[in-house]
Amino acid sequence: MAKRDYYEVLGVSKNATDDELKKAYRKLAKKYHPDANPDNKKEAEAKFKEVNEAYENLSDPQKRKMYDTFGHDGPQGGFGGAGGAGGPFGGQGGYYSYSSSGFDGFGDFGDLGDIFSSIFGGGRSTRQKNGPIKGADIEVGLDITFEEAFLGVEKEITISRNDTCDTCHGTGAKPGTSVTKCSVCNGTGQVRQVQNTILGQMQTTRTCNNCHGTGEVIKEPCETCRGKGKVRKQPKIKVKIPAGIGDRQTVVLRGEGEPGEKGGMRGDLYITLRIKRHRIYSRDRNNVLCEIPVTITQATLGADLKIPMVDGTTEVYRIPEGTQTGTKFTIRGKGFRSVNTSAQGDFIFTVIVQTPKKLTQEQRILLNQLAKTMNEQPPVKKKGLFF
Repeated sequence: MAKRDYYEVLGVSKNATDDELKKAYRKLAKKYHPDANPDNKKEAEAKFKEVNEAYENLSDPQKRKMYDTFGHDGPQGGFGGAGGAGGPFGGQGGYYSYSSSGFDGFGDFGDLGDIFSSIFGGGRSTRQKNGPIKGADIEVGLDITFEEAFLGVEKEITISRNDTCDTCHGTGAKPGTSVTKCSVCNGTGQVRQVQNTILGQMQTTRTCNNCHGTGEVIKEPCETCRGKGKVRKQPKIKVKIPAGIGDRQTVVLRGEGEPGEKGGMRGDLYITLRIKRHRIYSRDRNNVLCEIPVTITQATLGADLKIPMVDGTTEVYRIPEGTQTGTKFTIRGKGFRSVNTSAQGDFIFTVIVQTPKKLTQEQRILLNQLAKTMNEQPPVKKKGLFF
């Protein structure tokens, strides 16, 4: 498939200024960033690479001049950039800024790497220095009660993060002034040099020392943020905890982390839940467990028990006569909801038969009579079972 015209990709005219190119690029890069298009990531990534390649070539005065003269084919039939599929090595492109192996193309070979980068168009690129960079993620912990984990809850938490400076609105420049394009690198963030090598004269690219690779210079920094465009703030964030959340599980709030650079997306906020222990209930997967005390009479004759549920309601459950201590009973569908499915666990309670510690004389007589009818040997010492 033939490549689209770079100016058409960015939606600008062929007479567009550097500032117009940069503005168009940032807008499209943010729109097509794969992280911003989770439902259509593959297509977004392809468009993101196309936008990066177009900007990489049009933002470089020399490459732009070559493109305006020869088009995509170039003077030797190979015009393109490391940011697109047309690069001779098919570069990573897109939003990838590092490799899992730790090898960053020819850039790992220092000056020689710069030479190879200039020849082949691979390795480090202007896009990596001047392109959008996603903000850092923030991780916090949050304590909730057993009931809140069971029912779900909305919490308001306070976090500490960098935010846009209200004085300069993120520009870093003193109000009434503006950020200017670096006069040394012409806003590219890089300075090109010609070196004499055994292969002849080679052109290399280095980070501009005047703007430190940003392509911009702030002559009068904002007094509030000291030219950073950001200040430390402690915003209050509302977070919805879903019913059924488990201990040490994490809720992610997209875009609530640190702000990005050069039009990049904000990072994310990761909230790890810690569920407090309950004095009555415990949890086994999605089942609620608890112990219910009953009297000897209730266990012997059977009884209707009022069982307190986690949500504050009461369930009436009849235990049969002759129930022994340690017997487990299950109330179906009264446990934790599953966060990912419609399934719901059970409420399982264990009966604990309580033995009375103090009896009246009348109660002792009655129990002795009961024991005789059941052919039991009544206690003869005061240190017996019921004394």
